[in-house]
This record gives sequence, structure tokens and C-alpha cells, in this order.
Amino acid sequence: MKAGDVLVVWKLDRLGRSLPHLLTIVNSLKDKQVAFRSLTEGMDTTTPSGELLFHVFGALAQYERALTTERVVAGLAAAKRQGRISERPLAIVGEKLDAILVALRGGMSKAAVCRNFGVKRTTLIKTLARIGWPGVPGK
Repeated sequence: MKAGDVLVVWKLDRLGRSLPHLLTIVNSLKDKQVAFRSLTEGMDTTTPSGELLFHVFGALAQYERALTTERVVAGLAAAKRQGRISERPLAIVGEKLDAILVALRGGMSKAAVCRNFGVKRTTLIKTLARIGWPGVPGK
């Protein structure tokens, strides 16, 4: 689409998966100076009232996201207080950690350790930082 065009859909749910997704799409259209019109809902961003309706939808979506985030954080905190949720288990512990440390002390590179022990580089670096390995910045 090019500047001055109008994207017309039968219904809003034909354009986006969710309200935030729809708003993202319509905002990107607006950046390209492309208008949007939904026939069923009567939304038309080429008119002042349609633009207002679009902004109201945007404000509602932002409010909904904030409430959802607030509920998730509160739920996780409550579950943690009740002991139903704990930290993620450490990926490298025990004999595997000992073997990795022996390999590193023996001169094996971090890349080779990752390949040979089947661990991701970020996991290795975080583990080394956790145990205070020299040359790896801590948390």
C-alpha cells in the first residue's frame, strides 16, 4: 500500500489476532499515511470520529495490558509466598559442573566446553559467574 490508500476490512478481527496486534498494524499503516476502515464496526481513520474511536481502543488495550501485568505479578508473588513456585533449577550442577571446571582448567575453550557438554554459552557464562570463575563478571 502507498500513501493515500485506505485499507478496508469487513471486521476488525480479520486484520489482527488481538487488540494490541490490531493497534500495532493500524499504527504502522498510519506511519505510511495509509488510512484504515472496518465496515462492521464503522471505524474509519480518515474521519475525526474514527480517529477518536481508534485512540479509545488504543487506550483500552494499554489499560488491559497494564491490568494483566499487574495480576500476573501479584499471582506469582502470592504463589511464591505459599511455596508453590520456586526459582528455576540450576542447569549445571554436581558432577557435570566438576567435569566442566576440570576441562576449563585443562585449557579447553568455552566454545569446546559448550559443544562437548551440551550446554548453551549463556548458561555456561551464568554458571561461571555464579561460582565466581576468574575473568567472568558476576551478576
